Amino acid sequence: MVAALKGNGLPSEADFHEAISTRGDCWYSACLKITRHPDLAEDAVQDALLNAWRKREQFTGAARLDTWIHRIAINAALQLVRRQKPGVFEPLESDVADHRPTPETIQSDYELEGDLSIALGYLSDVERICFVLKHLEQWRLREIADELGTNIGTIKQALFRGVRKLRTHMPGLTATVNGDTS
Repeated sequence: MVAALKGNGLPSEADFHEAISTRGDCWYSACLKITRHPDLAEDAVQDALLNAWRKREQFTGAARLDTWIHRIAINAALQLVRRQKPGVFEPLESDVADHRPTPETIQSDYELEGDLSIALGYLSDVERICFVLKHLEQWRLREIADELGTNIGTIKQALFRGVRKLRTHMPGLTATVNGDTS
């Protein structure tokens, strides 16, 4: 997509349409996991697209256009959650075969995603947001801490507590997160 940008490197309307048609569902899904409300997720994606269009001159081409918009959508979802629940980000208290998917793996992935969505409902907002950003969106701990305005220790604590709760609510889960076994 970046190679398709012409002239001064500004994304065109056609570039945006292509990004929306290929990645719009992915942006919505990520925002839905953060906000847990379809309307808020739609608002986040719409806000992201408007902001990306208005600020398209800031697009440097260091990432693909769809990746850049994805990051803006995540930030928009986090902003909506902050407005909906002020104080939610307060520090926590201690407390090589054929790789094409088969119908069975597609069904299994679908069921796992459903189970994960249900299990994410048992997490606090901070735990859920940290888990989604770290394990599903692949953000670094520093990025999450900076975005939430807290320190890495708080993020680690939220992740630890969230993973522990997920293990409780998904006991049959044998797969690992990011390849770590435990």
